[in-house]
Amino acid sequence: MRRQSRAAFDEFVRMHGDSLIRLAYALCGDRGRAEDASQDALTRLYLRWGRLDDPLPYARRCVVNAAKDHWRQSSRRERRELRAARWQPQDGAIALDDQVVDRDQLIRALRRLPPGQRAVIVLRYWQQLLEPEIAAILGNSVGTVKSQASRALGRLRAELRSDLIAVNTREYQ
Repeated sequence: MRRQSRAAFDEFVRMHGDSLIRLAYALCGDRGRAEDASQDALTRLYLRWGRLDDPLPYARRCVVNAAKDHWRQSSRRERRELRAARWQPQDGAIALDDQVVDRDQLIRALRRLPPGQRAVIVLRYWQQLLEPEIAAILGNSVGTVKSQASRALGRLRAELRSDLIAVNTREYQ
């Protein structure tokens, strides 16, 4: 890579690297995995750097694909491990600020969404991208993005409402 190109790539990483990590974290919920996905995306971007007119959408798409790859590889293994450990969430062991609790509930509800719906919600509301940009990143039509967003929001509303009802009934028992 030529020196000018290398400097442009380094500047791109300085400008967007943290944003790519936040995107990956919102998709996978784990800081280490988010950093790995972002690193994979930046590696792929580096290899194609001279051929891209607008590298940010390509980098975002690479992050989403890396997160999807992880979901495919780990979902079965994690389900087996959780069943084997008979994992039970602890009921309010730590008193947290209401805003942190709300964010935690939202992240948990997001993790229960299918990967495609989760990616649409994260790109739309965390990354604040428009539907055509999301469609380009995910390789879907705008209509598919809209329908996935609608289904995901409906599911999130239902899950968050049920979480709220469960918390309120525990408080009054």
